[in-house]
Amino acid sequence: MRSIRRVAVLGAGTMGSRIAAHFANAGIPALLLDIVLPGADRNAAAKKGIETSWKGKPGGYFTDSGPSLVTPGNFEDDLHKLADCDWIIEAITEKLDLKRDLWGKVEKIRSADSIVSTNTSGIPLSLISEGFTPEFRRHFLGTHFFNPPRYLRLCEVIPGAETDPAILSGVSEFLDRRLGKGVVPCKDTPNFIANRIGAFWGSTTFQYTVSDGFTIEEVDALTGSLIGLPNSASFRLIDIVGADIWVHVGNNLHAAVPDDPWRDRFLAHPIFEEMLRRNWLGDKTGQGFFKRVGPSKDIHAMNLQTFEYALAARPKFASVEQAKMLEDLPARLRAMVASTDKAGQFLWKLFRDVMVYSAERVPEISDTIVEIDRAMRWGYAHTFGPFELWDALGFAETAKRIEADGLALPASVQKMLSLGAKSFYRSADEAGAPRTDYFDLGRSLYARVPERSGVIALGDVKRARGVVKKNAGCSLVDIGDGVLCVEFHSKMNSLGDDQMSQIYSAFDEAKKGFQGVVIGNQGDLFSAGANLAMVLMVAQEGEWEDLNLAIHRFQQAIMAIKYAPVPVVVAAHGRALGGGCEIILHGPRVQASAELYAGLVEVGVGLIPGGGGCKELIARYGDPKKAFELIGFAKVSTSAANAKEIGLLDASAGISMNPDRLIADARAEAAAMASSYRPSTPRNDVKVAGEPGVALLKMGAWMAHQGGYITDYDLEIAGKLAHVLCGGRLSAESLVSEQYLLDLEREAFLSLCGDPRTQARMQHMLKTGKPLRN
Repeated sequence: MRSIRRVAVLGAGTMGSRIAAHFANAGIPALLLDIVLPGADRNAAAKKGIETSWKGKPGGYFTDSGPSLVTPGNFEDDLHKLADCDWIIEAITEKLDLKRDLWGKVEKIRSADSIVSTNTSGIPLSLISEGFTPEFRRHFLGTHFFNPPRYLRLCEVIPGAETDPAILSGVSEFLDRRLGKGVVPCKDTPNFIANRIGAFWGSTTFQYTVSDGFTIEEVDALTGSLIGLPNSASFRLIDIVGADIWVHVGNNLHAAVPDDPWRDRFLAHPIFEEMLRRNWLGDKTGQGFFKRVGPSKDIHAMNLQTFEYALAARPKFASVEQAKMLEDLPARLRAMVASTDKAGQFLWKLFRDVMVYSAERVPEISDTIVEIDRAMRWGYAHTFGPFELWDALGFAETAKRIEADGLALPASVQKMLSLGAKSFYRSADEAGAPRTDYFDLGRSLYARVPERSGVIALGDVKRARGVVKKNAGCSLVDIGDGVLCVEFHSKMNSLGDDQMSQIYSAFDEAKKGFQGVVIGNQGDLFSAGANLAMVLMVAQEGEWEDLNLAIHRFQQAIMAIKYAPVPVVVAAHGRALGGGCEIILHGPRVQASAELYAGLVEVGVGLIPGGGGCKELIARYGDPKKAFELIGFAKVSTSAANAKEIGLLDASAGISMNPDRLIADARAEAAAMASSYRPSTPRNDVKVAGEPGVALLKMGAWMAHQGGYITDYDLEIAGKLAHVLCGGRLSAESLVSEQYLLDLEREAFLSLCGDPRTQARMQHMLKTGKPLRN
C-alpha cells in the first residue's frame, strides 16, 4: 500500500468536514470538496464545513492552526486535484445514484494505486462499486467513521468483494496508529455492527419508555453514567443526533433486514412523526425532547403524551440511589437488575433484549462477539459491550432468567450452556503474560482474543503477574522491558500520600533492576489533582504543621520525578489538573494522549499551585507574564497539541493518537532513554523579576478587576501569585534556587488555605463541581 501523505474528502457536511479535520489533527493535509453553491464563492460549501468543524462544540481540531491543513474546493473545478491524493474518502449524502455518479468521475482521475473508500453507513458496498474496473474494486473499501471522528474512536472497516487484503490491513493499521481509531472489521451487512446494535438499543429504550409510562428525564437518568453509558444517555443523544436522522436510520434499517424477527422495533413511533411534523428535530432546530428556555437557559423536557414542555425534573428512584453507592460498575449493574421496582425492571428488559438480539446476530453481522463488544465500546462509548455486559450480570443466571421470561435463548448460547461454559470471556494467562479467551459462538469453543501489538492493558498485566507493590491509591506494575509503571487508582486519581510514597518506592525498586519508570494509568483521567477534601479538612481543623508537611512532601516527590535516578516518562491522558499537571511539568519526558486537558486550575478553589507549578513555569520559560496568565485564568489545554502551544508540554513531548497505545509508547520511550540517561541536579540559577515584576503583574490584575473580570478576592489571590512568580521581596531581577521558589509557593498556599473565602470556594467545588466567584 502506498504511503498516506495527502488525502481528499468528498463531501463537506457534518461528517466529511470532521473527517478532514481529524486527518489535519494527525498532520496530514486534506483536500475537502463539495458542491458549488449559488454565489460568488464557488468553494463556499467546503469553507463552511471547515469553519463549522473548527468553531463547533465540541471542536473538530486540536488547535486553531489545524484548519490551515485543509484546502477547500468543489466538485466542478477541483476534481483533477484528486490525482495527487493517496486516499480518497467519499462522505456525501446517502443516495446510491449520487455516490455512483461521483465515483464514476473520480475513477477517471485518481492515480492507479490510490485508496478509495466510502463512509456510507447504510448502502451495501457491492452496489456502490458495481461495474467499476477490477483495479478500482481492489482498492475500494468501506471506512465508516463515527461522529464526531475526533472523539468517537470507532472506525468500521468493511471489505468489498474484491478488496486487496494488503489494502485492508494497511488502511486498518494507519487508522489505528495515525488517526487513533479503534478499528473493527465488519461484514457488508445493513448498518454494519455498531449502528445495527445501537439502533436496536435505542429503539428498545424508546419502546419501554412508552409502554411502561416513563418520562424522558427518568429514562435519561437510568441510561447514562449509572450503567456505564455517556451522560448524553438516550433522549439527549437523539437531540444531538437529530430526530430526523434517527427516524431515517430506523426506517431504512427496517426495510433492509426483512428476515430480522425484531425488525419492527426499528420503525418510527408516532411520537417521532409528530416531532418531525413540528420540526422539533433536536439541537439543530433549538428543541427536541429537550430545549433551553429564557435568559438563564433552563432545561425544559417534553411530555411524551401532551408534547408540552416543563422544567426538567430530577427523578429519584430508591434503587438508583442505593446503586450509586456502589463504585464497582458490575456490582452496580447487578444491583439494578435485581431490583423489583420500576427502574430495575426497565433496565432488566432493556439489557435482556439487547443481549439476546446481539447473540442472534452472530455470525450474521460479525463472526465473533469481540467485534460487537468493541464496536459498542468504541462507537457508542459504552463501558461494556453486550457480551461483556452479560458476563458482568452473570452468564448462567442471566440466561436462566431470560428463559424464565419466556424468551428463547439463541441456539449458540444454549450450546454454550450445555458445554458447561461459565462466561463469554475468560482469562488464559500464560507464564505471567496476559491472555484472554472468548467463546466462539459459531464453532462452540473457546478461542484466543488476538493480541494487539503495541497495546498494554494494565488490568490484564496485573491479573497475569500481580503487582510489585501496592497501597490503597497506587500500584507499582512491571510492564516489561525493564520498566515499572506507577499506576494511580484513587477516586478521580487524586493525589496524596499514597501516590507520593509509591513514587519514592518506584525509584527504590529501580535500583533492583528496572531501567525506567512510567507514571500513568488507564482510568477516566490522569489526575484531578491534590485531594481537595483532605486539604479542606486539615485547614478547617487548623492543623497547619500537618498541612505544611504534606505540601512539602508533595513538592519533594515532584522534584524526585524531575531528578530521578532512572528515566521517567509521564504518560498523561484526559484531564490532568492542578497537581496532575504539576507531575507533567516535572516529568523528564512526557508521552501524552492526543486528548489531554491539562491546566493549573487552583485559583478556582482560591489557591495557587503549591506543588511546583509556579516554580517550573518560571524556571522553564522565564516569563512571569505568561505564567501569570496561564495560572491566573486557569487555562486548560484543549488537546496535547494545544498544551504544547500554551507551554504546558515542551517540544520534546510525544503524542499518542491512540489512547490504547499510550502506556506502551511511554514504555518504549523510557527504555530508549535508559542507555544515555544522566540525571541532572536542582537549579540555583532561576531568573526572577523581583518587586518591579510584582508591580507590573499587580497592575494587570488591577485593570482586570476594574473591568469587572475578576472579584476582590481574585485580586488578592493574584497578588500572592505575582509575589511567588517574581521571587518575592527582591528589589531587582535576581537568580534564585528552585527550592527558594518552592518555599514561596508553600507559604502562599498555606496562607490562602487559612482564608475563609478560600475554604468557601473549596466547599462549593466539592459540593457542586463548579467554581464559586466570591
